[in-house]
Amino acid sequence: MRIAVGVFSFVFAGAFVMNYLASAASVEKSSTPLNETMKTLEGQDVNLADKYRGKVVLLVNVASKCGNTPQYKPLEGLHEKYAGQGLAIVGVPCNQFGGQEPGTAADITEFCTKNYGVKFDMLSKVDVNGDDACPLYKDLTSKETDPKLGGKITWNFEKFLFNRDGQLVARFTPKTQPDSLEVVTAIETELAK
Repeated sequence: MRIAVGVFSFVFAGAFVMNYLASAASVEKSSTPLNETMKTLEGQDVNLADKYRGKVVLLVNVASKCGNTPQYKPLEGLHEKYAGQGLAIVGVPCNQFGGQEPGTAADITEFCTKNYGVKFDMLSKVDVNGDDACPLYKDLTSKETDPKLGGKITWNFEKFLFNRDGQLVARFTPKTQPDSLEVVTAIETELAK
C-alpha cells in the first residue's frame, strides 16, 4: 500500500511539474514579438521565432528612396562582422513614409544587391503603422505590450534589437546610424550573453 501511494505521489508530482514547465514554455514563447510568421522577399513563409532562435536580431524597417537609405551599408557591415557570432540583421521594406519603397520584391532585391551588396535577410514589404500594420509591428508599437519601447514607427530605418531569447531590449531612432557606438555597444553586449 505504501509503495502504491508513493508511486501515485511521484506520478502526480511529475505530472504537475511537466504541466507547469509546459505552461511556462508557452508563456515564454508567446511573450516574444518574434513569434510571428512573415514572408521573405522571395515569398516564402518564415516563422521568425524558429529562424532566429538563439540569435541576437536587429530588425529594421527599410526603404530604397529615403535619405536614410545609405544605412544599408553599415547594416551590411554589421552583418559581415557579427553574423558568425550570432547576429541576424533583418530588413523589412515599408512604403508608408513618403512612398519611399514603391518597388516590387524583385526591384527591392535588385536595388539592395546592386547598390549595397546586401546579404542579410530581407522580408516582404509590409505596413508598420495603422490598422493594416502586420502583427509583428502591431506588437512592437503597442504601448500596452511594451510601455517603455512601444509607440508609432516615426520613419524608415527605425531599429529594434532583440536578445537571444527573442525579447526586445532596445529601440533606436531612424537617424541613429547602425554602426554608431550606441547600437554597436548594445549588439556586442547581447552577443556576449
